[in-house]
Amino acid sequence: MRLLHTADWHLGDRLGRIDRTADLRRGIEQIAHYCQSEQVDVLLVAGDLFSELTRPDKWGEHIHHLEQSFRPFLLQGGTILAITGNHDSEHLCETLVQAMELVEPATVSTNATVPLRSGRLYLATRPTLLRLATPRSGTVQFVLMPYPRPSHFFLEPHAARRSYTTPEERSRMLAECWVRRLEQLCQGPDFDPALPAILVAHIQLYGADIVQGLFRLALSDDIIVPRARWVEWFDYVALGHIHKPQSLGSQPPIRYSGSIDRLDLGEKPDDKSVVLFDIGPDGLQGEPRLLPLEATPIEEILITDPETELPQLEQRYPAGWRQRALVKLRLHYQGGRHRLEELLQQTELLFPRWYDRDWEDVQAATASAELAEEAQVHPRSIAETVRSYLELSLADQPEEERQALLQMAEELLREANETVQTAPDARHTSSPSQRPPERNLWG
Repeated sequence: MRLLHTADWHLGDRLGRIDRTADLRRGIEQIAHYCQSEQVDVLLVAGDLFSELTRPDKWGEHIHHLEQSFRPFLLQGGTILAITGNHDSEHLCETLVQAMELVEPATVSTNATVPLRSGRLYLATRPTLLRLATPRSGTVQFVLMPYPRPSHFFLEPHAARRSYTTPEERSRMLAECWVRRLEQLCQGPDFDPALPAILVAHIQLYGADIVQGLFRLALSDDIIVPRARWVEWFDYVALGHIHKPQSLGSQPPIRYSGSIDRLDLGEKPDDKSVVLFDIGPDGLQGEPRLLPLEATPIEEILITDPETELPQLEQRYPAGWRQRALVKLRLHYQGGRHRLEELLQQTELLFPRWYDRDWEDVQAATASAELAEEAQVHPRSIAETVRSYLELSLADQPEEERQALLQMAEELLREANETVQTAPDARHTSSPSQRPPERNLWG
C-alpha cells in the first residue's frame, strides 16, 4: 500500500489583508498530482483541513475545489483518510460527515472490524479505528486521533463535567485522556497486532521543534503528549499540527509533514513537502521520501532611506517574486522631506501582496524625544513647547508657508491664553481673597 502523508491545509485562511485561497489551492493541486503520478493508494490528511477564518458562505467553494482536484484519484480507487485539527470547525465538519453518509453510507466507527471500501473520503471527527484493504497490499489498520476536545476524549459519562482551575491543568487532563483513549483502541479486541498499523494524529509530541512558535495558539494553551510505549504499536506515525516538517524518530518513523504553504512569517525558512511511504504485510518498506511543494515567498522588509532603497529593492527582487511574495513592510521616513502617501503608493507598486505595513516619521519622533528630554531638564510652558515643536516640524517647508503657520499658531495660543484668564473658576467657593493667585499657563 502506497501512502502520501500531508496535513495543515488551512483552506480559506488569510494573512492580514491577503486571502490565501489561491496559494493554498495551488498546494492542493500539487498533492492531487502526486496522488496520480506516484500511484498512491491512500492520502492521509493529519488535521486542519480548513482555517477557522473560513467564511461559512465559502465552504461550498472549497469543498467543490477538493472534489474537482481529487476526483480522478478517487475514481481510480484512491482513498482519503482525514482527521480534524484544532483550527477545524467541529460543527461544520460534523455536518460534512453526516452529508457524506447520506450520499453513500459507510461503516466508520470506533470499532470498525470490516475493511472499508476504497475510492472515497473518510473524515474522522472522533477517535476512530478502521481497516482498509487493497488487492496488492492486503489489510492495513489505521488509528485516527483528531485534536483533543473534551467531548471526544473523556471516557466516563461524568468526566466532561470535571472542572479545572488553570489552562495548564486542562491541557494536562486532555493529554492524559488522549493517551488513555489511544490505549483503549489499541488494546481492544478489534486491534490486530499482526496487521500493519498507522497512527494519524493532530497533536504536539514532546520533542517537536516549535522554535518559530505555534500557529495562532499560545504554548500554554496547547496539549502536549509524551512519547511512550504506544509508539511501538505502529509502523508509521503521521502527525499534523506543527507546521515545520520534521522527523522525531526512525523506529518507527514519526513525522510531521508540515503545512502545505508558508502561512506566516515564522515559516519563512521552511521548505514545504509531503511524505511518500509504502506499507507491506510486514510493515514499512524502505525509507519515507519527501516530495517538494512550491511554497509562497514571505519576507519582512525594513526601509530606512526611501530615496536610496526603493530603487534598490526593485533591482534586488525580481518582478515575478514581487508579484507572488507576501511582504511585511516597515517604513521610516522624514515628514519634512518625504510625502508619505507617495511612498506608500511606491511600495504598493513594488510589493502588491503586502499583508502588513507600518510607518514612522523619524524626524518627528526624534524631535519629540528631544523635546521630552529637554522638558525634564528645563520645564517649559505649553506655548514654548508648541513653538519648539512647530519650528522643528516646519524646518523644511517653504519660508512663506512656515511663517504663515507659525503666525496662525501664535494667534491660537493668544486666544487660548485669554480664555483661560477670563474664565470663571467654578471649582472654588471661597472668597476671592482666599483663592490662590492665577497663573499664566501659556508663556
